[in-house]
Amino acid sequence: MLKQQLQLKLQQRLSPAQIQVIKMLEIPTLELEERIRQEIEENPALEEGVEKSDDSDEQDDFNEDFDANDTPDFEEYMADDDIPDYKLIANNSSRDDKHEDIPFSAGLTFHEFLSDQVGLLQLTDRERSLMDYIIGNIDEEGYLRRSPESMVDDIVFQAGVETTDEEMKRLVREVQQFDPAGVGAINLQECLILQLERREQTPDVINARKIITNFFEEFSKKHYDRIIRAMAITEVELKEALNQIVKLNPKPGNAWSGNVLEKTFSAIVPDFIIENDEGTLTVQLNNSNVPELRVSSTYNEMFRDFTSNKENQSREMKDAVMFAKQKIDAARWFIDAIKQRQQTLIATMTAIVNYQREFFIEGDETYLKPMVLKDIADITGYDISTISRVSSSKYAQTEFGIFPVKFFFSETMLNDSGEEISTREIKKIMQECIDEEDKRAPINDDKLAEMLKEKGYNIARRTVAKYREQLNIPVARLRIEI
Repeated sequence: MLKQQLQLKLQQRLSPAQIQVIKMLEIPTLELEERIRQEIEENPALEEGVEKSDDSDEQDDFNEDFDANDTPDFEEYMADDDIPDYKLIANNSSRDDKHEDIPFSAGLTFHEFLSDQVGLLQLTDRERSLMDYIIGNIDEEGYLRRSPESMVDDIVFQAGVETTDEEMKRLVREVQQFDPAGVGAINLQECLILQLERREQTPDVINARKIITNFFEEFSKKHYDRIIRAMAITEVELKEALNQIVKLNPKPGNAWSGNVLEKTFSAIVPDFIIENDEGTLTVQLNNSNVPELRVSSTYNEMFRDFTSNKENQSREMKDAVMFAKQKIDAARWFIDAIKQRQQTLIATMTAIVNYQREFFIEGDETYLKPMVLKDIADITGYDISTISRVSSSKYAQTEFGIFPVKFFFSETMLNDSGEEISTREIKKIMQECIDEEDKRAPINDDKLAEMLKEKGYNIARRTVAKYREQLNIPVARLRIEI
């Protein structure tokens, strides 16, 4: 049975331009520069340079003269796809183009470095296969996380090589003599012992070996008084032995720098520059490497030629103009997205600077007010999600250093006077208390809570523990020093 009915439906759809603006807000300055270069390469209607004032007039004239019946619905054309079709079908390559791989130099990997050392040993083919299998089980930190007994069973099934537990243990000991020192250890304790064995056996090193071998648990928990009594050594001798231990590398695989490709370096480029001119704060975008963009004048010429020769409009001419219109629309959307991004970033950062004015004047964290995303959203009129995108992965340069934008946001608490204070202020006071503590008898969380209460910050011990963990400060027992 067929049935007809009317239905009202409220639906919100983001236009391609809105989607582009949202994506632009999320990326930092370095990614923006790359995004602009990519767009210039893909869209010939977009080029570097200052926008001419008459470009918009030419575009308006074209829109009036162009017959809409001869063109597809461009809103529909772009509605369901973030990537315009012209980006998918454009082909700027030729069969005559050369496609050459750019050579680059690379060091050996960590496992290749270990395998090369196998070649220095006099081994049979069978022993070499076993040695390669052992090296293949060593992780990037340099540890052999599997026991020789478990590897004996697996290599029979995987490589068809039979061996014994004794032979596998012997070959593991051979690997443990490779560089870097400590490689092939089963756990941290063995890793430290292997490194101490290669050092000159001075009294300090000998005591360090005894501590790691016989009192590793006490060393890990910093029960130094037990070690002193058990080994019958003085506090000075213990301190010298500990100095030898702290020089060891707990992850020997990470210390080998042969593979330059495995090491990554990141540079922070500030998105905002805040300047203080005798109390007057100004906010600028760091757009030193961001070029000015405009629509290509060549494509505007195509529109002018089309409108002036309506009598001789071939199908090929119409197709060319349709293609050019798609390019220009995309170029204008991109330029507008860049401009809107700049306006949104400036408005948001200006609101943050005004809200946290005392910090940007003095540079002291205790001057930071409690501030959440909603506070800035109410000031700017933007949505909270917009403020979140602006503050994500962005950095601000001040005269006191470079800070993540998220650094200026913090939760709020009340002190004994009923005033709102930033949790960052409490964390800084906690840090100061811990920095000034007696390292022989560090302050525990209960004592920290009491000290904060004396200063007017009434917070629970579990809250103190949470803030301490956020500051990456270990518990009192692990902060003991002698």
